[in-house]
Amino acid sequence: QVQLAESGGGSVQAGGSLRLSCERSGPYVLTYCMGWVRQAPGKEREVVAHIDSDGSVRYLDSVKGRFTISQDNTKKFLYLEMSALNSEDTAKYYCVTAGDCGWLLLPLHSYSGQGTQVIVSS
Repeated sequence: QVQLAESGGGSVQAGGSLRLSCERSGPYVLTYCMGWVRQAPGKEREVVAHIDSDGSVRYLDSVKGRFTISQDNTKKFLYLEMSALNSEDTAKYYCVTAGDCGWLLLPLHSYSGQGTQVIVSS
């Protein structure tokens, strides 16, 4: 089973920055997409950003220009650089991988870490 471990969350004031990291381990399972999914209290999960096997990336409209997703060459580590944070970014952030980027929100078709909490105070 693929294991994903997030780190880097915390509390920050509005306008601040955080860098989330995700380390992938466990037996090799072919997956083509890795991404970050977040869930705010009382809201549904949403895909914040993802990176495909060819390196193409996509972002949630509300984070474009503020967040940057990246991956190391080994594809063992996934990162999310977050800047200009605001209260709307407060959520638990999950590192997720799946065979297709369209499956990142499907629990039966993806692997997810336990999440890391991000709290942005104004």
